[in-house]
Amino acid sequence: MHKNYIKWAWLPLVVFGIVLLSLKNPTTIDDEEYFNEFSNHNKVFSVELPTDINFAGEAVPLDRFYVKEALEYELTVNTYWHSSTIMHLKRANRWFPVIEPILKKNGIPDDFKYLAVAESGLRNIVSPAGATGFWQIMKGTAKEYDLEVNSGIDQRYHVEKSTEVACEYLQTAYDKYGSWTLAAASYNAGMNRISKELERQGENNYYDMIFGQETGRYLYRIIALKQVLNHPKDYGFHLRKEDLYIPYTTHEISVDSTISDLSEFAKLYELNYKELKIYNPWMRQAFLPDKSRRKYRIKIPKSN
Repeated sequence: MHKNYIKWAWLPLVVFGIVLLSLKNPTTIDDEEYFNEFSNHNKVFSVELPTDINFAGEAVPLDRFYVKEALEYELTVNTYWHSSTIMHLKRANRWFPVIEPILKKNGIPDDFKYLAVAESGLRNIVSPAGATGFWQIMKGTAKEYDLEVNSGIDQRYHVEKSTEVACEYLQTAYDKYGSWTLAAASYNAGMNRISKELERQGENNYYDMIFGQETGRYLYRIIALKQVLNHPKDYGFHLRKEDLYIPYTTHEISVDSTISDLSEFAKLYELNYKELKIYNPWMRQAFLPDKSRRKYRIKIPKSN
């Protein structure tokens, strides 16, 4: 038994050597062509930072190594998280034309549209904490700013109305801090937290302060989104015009009484229930409650 064991002990080493050589040296023309194609098409590069960039007209101090590295991280994430960034580009074509004039009317810098992208990806989502809509507004904040939130209606899902609320909040924060960068940070952390950190750290510049991970990344993520969405081809995104989502073309009709059946209401305008809800996601039930006879404006496609 011992002699036979010694006789065959070398066999695993020979097999391992053959496998190793086959991996390093393709044995067929097909293998060689495959590995050449793989090498040619699978190249990943470090992102190139802009030499000069700002947020809302306020310069980003790229001369600080920690600022440069933080921005590089967010640019890398958004460059190579392909599916997410592609969807941002598609949705931005639909929703930026809605958001931009509201920001302009309220005197809020245009760059804040990228804050909405960072918050929700321009989707009516709900966070684990209950923040809702494009601008991720909490229920208490919504009521503070006179948005209607109840079991039948939630105006946090109303893009135009929630954008108006975001503008009001951001203007208040800017008036308090004199900085759009800090106003943006407060949208994530809250003004109380920003004020405490300004006092505790003895600083007045977001980029020179330490925050928790979420707030610490927040501005860099917004700036990275601005850079990639403004210059998509520089970061490898080549979308055709037909790939982008077109804006909704609608007109509004006024109602001032309860609609008991939104499905039947939709049919009056040659829509189905789903289409009506897509254009009016703030209506949260299969009916529209209006005991107080408030006036609501419902969006209907112009083609109908």
